[in-house]
Amino acid sequence: MSGLGVETVSLAVAGRRLIEGLTFRVAPGAALTVRGPSGAGKSALLAFIGGHLTAPFVASGRVSLDGRDLTHTAPEMRGIGLLFQDDLLFPHLSVGANIAFGLPRSVRDRRAAVVAALEEAGLDGFAERDPASLSGGQRARVALMRSLVAAPKALLLDEPFGKLDVALRRDFRRFVFDHARRRALPVVLVTHDPADAEAAGGEVVILGEPL
Repeated sequence: MSGLGVETVSLAVAGRRLIEGLTFRVAPGAALTVRGPSGAGKSALLAFIGGHLTAPFVASGRVSLDGRDLTHTAPEMRGIGLLFQDDLLFPHLSVGANIAFGLPRSVRDRRAAVVAALEEAGLDGFAERDPASLSGGQRARVALMRSLVAAPKALLLDEPFGKLDVALRRDFRRFVFDHARRRALPVVLVTHDPADAEAAGGEVVILGEPL
């Protein structure tokens, strides 16, 4: 079955259950928003889907993508892109080198791929720029393109709009979801902002009370 699937996922920390038997499916090009108070397990759920969950969290359940069971697959083999609130650009690399970092080894003309990604992001000619010289919105677009050039099959968004001002937030939301829909990527978004959920469209999952 196409899309991203989460089946009967339960998640606990320090013996306390945060999520119990959560199941959902996100179709290609669609988005699902996860909301809830701090400590409810939102980011931990994304970490489980992406394969990055670490102690003290304990989880069970199944994650699938386009019918393939990913539950015990290494993170780098899952084909899932990640975008966080912090852009996490490498300060010692140029803008172009940051994007190139996400390219699969199979891409032969890496320079052309970087140039194309920058043009798509409206950052033509920025390849040699220092990331520190970019605005917050520009850095966010570079981070997204670094994830997308890896050709993920799904995208996880952990409050990626949180540090942007109102105007930039609106523009970057549109940029992210337009790209995801164009690539038919299922998206899971974690956010505290109802406007983010509205922009994402689709189903909203509300997690329970905080620890």
